[in-house]
Amino acid sequence: MSKPELLDQVRRAIRVRHYSIRTERTYVDWITRFILFHNKRHPKEMGGKEINEFLSYLATDCNVASSTQNQALCSIVFLYKNVLDMDTGEWGEIVRAKKPKRLPVVLSREETDAIINNMHGTIRLMTVLMYGTGMRIIELIRLRVKDIDFENNIITVRDGKGAKDRVFPLPPCTVKPIKTHLARVKLLHEKDLADGYGTVYLPNALDRKYPNANKEWCWQYLFPSRQLSKDPRSGRVQRHHVYESALQKSIKAATRKAGITKNVHSHTFRHSFATHLLADGSDIRTIQELLGHNDLRTTEIYTHILKTGPLGSKSPANHYTFENDDQPQPEQKTLHKKPKLRVINTLQRAIKVAMLAITSIFLAE
Repeated sequence: MSKPELLDQVRRAIRVRHYSIRTERTYVDWITRFILFHNKRHPKEMGGKEINEFLSYLATDCNVASSTQNQALCSIVFLYKNVLDMDTGEWGEIVRAKKPKRLPVVLSREETDAIINNMHGTIRLMTVLMYGTGMRIIELIRLRVKDIDFENNIITVRDGKGAKDRVFPLPPCTVKPIKTHLARVKLLHEKDLADGYGTVYLPNALDRKYPNANKEWCWQYLFPSRQLSKDPRSGRVQRHHVYESALQKSIKAATRKAGITKNVHSHTFRHSFATHLLADGSDIRTIQELLGHNDLRTTEIYTHILKTGPLGSKSPANHYTFENDDQPQPEQKTLHKKPKLRVINTLQRAIKVAMLAITSIFLAE
């Protein structure tokens, strides 16, 4: 049996560790670009010097963000450690880009209302759920029918970031719209079954353990795609969840309609969720749990947005007004009404010099 190609080995190593398909595609793409940059040399023939050259190329020639540069580095390190079984510590220091510390973009309540009111249908429901629970967009679109518990009014996120499950309170305003939405989704699922489809992707090989589970209603996505698609791993034609780009584009369009100039995207509603809860007096530990942060310091960044944080101090320029700024202003009186002492002394010295000059002329005659 011939040894599989390098990229196939990478895919196998990723799937053994149960990484997502998104991570697999990202790692394979960066490893491919790394090899092509060095004229298709095999990674075993390269080391830290070649890695730093590639990272420098990304930073200087491609002008990528620091997070993108670090993503490329993680992909290459994964290749050497987990596929080629090589110790990267022998190469010396590998340059890792420093990620800038930026405050998140947060919407006011009025801005949030303006954006959501420019949406309708399923997109509006998804946005309200993001803002009302603080879910990430990928967690939202991966929700299954079984994750909504109407009896206890909770939403469960399975296998979220860091492979963690979390529970959110179900916003009361979304209960009726979700039930109406589920009725439409069920009709779509029944049509797929009648057409010979109706399956859905199941994690951790559950479709082999429970052969008919992928057709059950409870496993269907809460927000399915409008079209059937082929699963990239199994090759099976089935209905996947809606693409996140569809929601992102709708958010951008609604933001423009609302006349808001902030850089708003799906994660902005997560930031706004946390900031508004803090403003209402919620405990920061509770917010940390809802957001799924490992470190409380990650959650504390939202305190800098509130008026109780550093921005709460009053500006010394608050007493200025600009109501009549376009009208001609009267000449302002100077603060010092009397001439300065230095000017007076200068005039006195000039007079003395002049008097001495006149006296010298008379004496000479």
